[in-house]
Amino acid sequence: MALVSDAGTPAISDPGFKLVREAIREGIQVVPIPGPSAMAAALSAGGLPTHRFLFVGFPPPKAAALRKTLARIEEQDGTLIFYLPGRKLVEFLAAVLESLGDRDIVICREMTKIHEEFTRGKASAVAASASTREFKGEMTVLVSGKAK
Repeated sequence: MALVSDAGTPAISDPGFKLVREAIREGIQVVPIPGPSAMAAALSAGGLPTHRFLFVGFPPPKAAALRKTLARIEEQDGTLIFYLPGRKLVEFLAAVLESLGDRDIVICREMTKIHEEFTRGKASAVAASASTREFKGEMTVLVSGKAK
């Protein structure tokens, strides 16, 4: 099955995310076709809401500055999008748990490549799993917005 649109990347700011979410729940692999950026590919296949999102980019590397950044965006109700080097993932997830709580997370790695991987779950579970692995390269991390 394919979801195709003649109006930009499907599942970004449209109800297509509901189809992606249901496919994920049913165990169907969702594969993004490369678009203009990792952000758009991750958001379109991540399974988190796409009607509103905030692209944060690379967060500050220092722990104190990272926590300040997270505190400033804590109230955002849209999906938060970050770029991270793999070596910073465990520290980042700990900061998310401390600052934002146990939100839904999607770690997107190697999108559109042979080793493509989407890791989904609550921040606590993803952090526990990530602490046992070594990540190389950069990844896109989606964090659910604050629940209303």
